[in-house]
Amino acid sequence: MNEPLREGDREAVAEQIGRAPRGLRAVAHRCPCGLPSTVQTAPRLEDGTPFPTLYYATCPRLTSRIGRLEAEGLMRTQTERLASDPAFAAAYEGAHHAYLAERDTIEPLGTEVSAGGMPDRVKCLHVHVAHTLAVGPGVNPVGDETLALLPEWWAAGPCVGPGAESSTTVS
Repeated sequence: MNEPLREGDREAVAEQIGRAPRGLRAVAHRCPCGLPSTVQTAPRLEDGTPFPTLYYATCPRLTSRIGRLEAEGLMRTQTERLASDPAFAAAYEGAHHAYLAERDTIEPLGTEVSAGGMPDRVKCLHVHVAHTLAVGPGVNPVGDETLALLPEWWAAGPCVGPGAESSTTVS
């Protein structure tokens, strides 16, 4: 999606992640409530530090549910599939190259490091779900599969701001 920031987006993201966002470029996906759930970040931070993570999940309900899947061992089973399922491994390598190509159109970092362990292992489901939310299904098989396992995290309404439940009730 990658749409320009709207008034209040920067503040909403800061509240979602508990700090000022770094390298914020655009909103890559919005929850149905209208708040950002995934943002696009610059390949370099303001001070010039390389920041290879192009997409960043911000909604605390979403990230909490992804964290549960990580704790349940989904990364391990997906990494094992890379060795036993050639089609899955090829699709994952394709996601790696698509990620690099998109990031390099913004600013080449001169590295083949993408994010989330691509293309050899699954290291961070948050990155993969953010990638899928940003570019849509069919690009990142890890993000696609993980997103399919998530309940409708947005159903309770806004995660921050007016009308939001307390952050202690994020589930």
